[in-house]
Order: sequence, then C-alpha cells, then structure tokens
Amino acid sequence: MLTQTLTRAVRVFACAGPVDMRQGFDGLSAAVEQQLGGQVLQGDVFLFVGRSRRLAKVLYFDGTGLVLLTKRLFQGRFARPWPEAGEASVELTVSELSLFLEGCELAGRWKLSPPPFEEKTLAVGAGL
Repeated sequence: MLTQTLTRAVRVFACAGPVDMRQGFDGLSAAVEQQLGGQVLQGDVFLFVGRSRRLAKVLYFDGTGLVLLTKRLFQGRFARPWPEAGEASVELTVSELSLFLEGCELAGRWKLSPPPFEEKTLAVGAGL
C-alpha cells in the first residue's frame, strides 16, 4: 500500500474542496499548482475527493514518474477533508492519509497524529 512506502517526513495535502474526478495526471497536476500552490515534482502527496465523496485520488511523484491512485467506495462515503471555508488545502500526516483511505470519519477533520518531530525538542546531551 502507498502509506507503507512513505515516511513520516513526507507531507500530505488534501485539496480543501471537491474536485472533478474525471481529471487525470495533467488535470490534477494543474490543480496542485494553481489551486494549492504546490509543486508535484517535489515529493509531496496530494489527495483529491469528489463531490459525492465516493471517489478519492492520490497523486505523487515517486522519483521516476507520477503515480495516481484511485479508490472508489462501494458503501459509505469518505470523510469530508475540506473545512467549511478558507484554506486551499488541509495538511495531513501519512498516518492520517492511511486512516482516511480506510474510511475513518475523523481523518481530515481533527489532527489524529502527534506533531512532526523536531530536533530541537530532544533533550539529548542537556545536562548529562
């Protein structure tokens, strides 16, 4: 699965609005650059959800080419990853992306993972 190959250092952005799910590599790449202000070729992962929330697509660059994964639910709907107003995207962790794709209703609405690791928070060598 995708999330088993990604590290915690990878940033995941969910488009904060429904997307036309007929789009492929080129349309979603353009959405990343124009709507989200991101760069597809920098290694970030981008999540898109259709208006009906039964279809989700994940776009990322694996170092050799673009990868586009699609998941369609036969029962239920994906969580709504976009807020009511404001932001162009919602940042998720790789763990939250995995939960989202598994159907967790909380993913994208609340932070479910601890904050990113920061080297300055270590107490290594402090007073030892």
